[in-house]
Amino acid sequence: MKFRSERDSLAEVLVTAGRAAGGRGGTSAVLSGIMLRVEGNRLEVTGTDLDLTIRVGHEVIGIEDGTCVVPGRLTADVVRALEAGAVTLESDDDKVEISSARAHFGLRSFPAVEFPTLPPPPAPSVTLPRAALVEALRQVVRAASNDDARPLLTGVLLTTEGKAVRLVATDSYRLALRDLHGTATLGENGDVLVPARALGELQRLSPSGGGSGTDGEGPGAEIGVAPGLSDITFGSGQVLISTRLLEGTYPDYRQLIPDQYPNRLHVGRESLLAALRRVRLLVRDNTTPVRLSMRQSGVDLTVVSQEIGDASETVDGDFTGEDLVIAFNPSYLIDGVDAVLDDEVFVETDNPARPATVRAASRDDFRYLLMPVRVS
Repeated sequence: MKFRSERDSLAEVLVTAGRAAGGRGGTSAVLSGIMLRVEGNRLEVTGTDLDLTIRVGHEVIGIEDGTCVVPGRLTADVVRALEAGAVTLESDDDKVEISSARAHFGLRSFPAVEFPTLPPPPAPSVTLPRAALVEALRQVVRAASNDDARPLLTGVLLTTEGKAVRLVATDSYRLALRDLHGTATLGENGDVLVPARALGELQRLSPSGGGSGTDGEGPGAEIGVAPGLSDITFGSGQVLISTRLLEGTYPDYRQLIPDQYPNRLHVGRESLLAALRRVRLLVRDNTTPVRLSMRQSGVDLTVVSQEIGDASETVDGDFTGEDLVIAFNPSYLIDGVDAVLDDEVFVETDNPARPATVRAASRDDFRYLLMPVRVS
């Protein structure tokens, strides 16, 4: 196998596919590698840990067709470290040669026959606007759990709600929900529970799926979705991301969402966000909450740390309801306010023991529920 490519685009392709390479405690060394396959002037780079697979296509100057499996991270680091310009990559049975200008590297490769045989990617049955989906992922994925002991909560639920695709994630302390109105629904495929890790990779892709492009037009403007019985594939431009689905019944999130709230704080998003970030400077652990004292003219934010000191700030706003004091994990609250796509934010509450909701003042497609912290 032999081909030539421009350094920066090749490095991007190697890094993208390499993010799926096994580096999470797997027992097979070959899974730490990425497969390079050249046919004509097309290079396909594949990384997998058997749960997540990323395939990236790339146009190159093909010199000799063939396949090799190279160390994923090391190969990407080598290519990125070369001088700008053309890079030549050539492989034989057990070695890959990488050269550019006066630099030359020879890296040991893995036997290609040991790399997993992956099924061909399915054709998409649903297409979603890339910009809207990535926007929704940015809002929702942050609420998924990182605790592998609770695997269901490490996923994001994709379901059909009316004529919208709904994304839901929760770690049991907060819940994020986003509806994609005006998009194709998932149809007969029903609910699918997708690992947040895979959706995080989808969110990181550049607009054209590995190259230049725009959100509005071109090969990266839409994301193709192919749900299966046990896996799902997302296609964006030259990139295909496949992942196993999580098995099990997702918690009934609908019963957690209150129909209405007696109290509502209406406040500027940026002013509230900046104030929260300032008072959080005194938080050194996950047990120190931020107290919100809501009243008619706005809200007072307070953090008290026995070891460090205290901080307080007032944010102007409009409050309707009974004055109350409610406390939250400051990082979780910041996540919710940051996810709102509006200049104005509603913080809706019932009492200091029941979940509150953070949402935009002028749109209803996103909700962020947050459990309060009990304080004396």
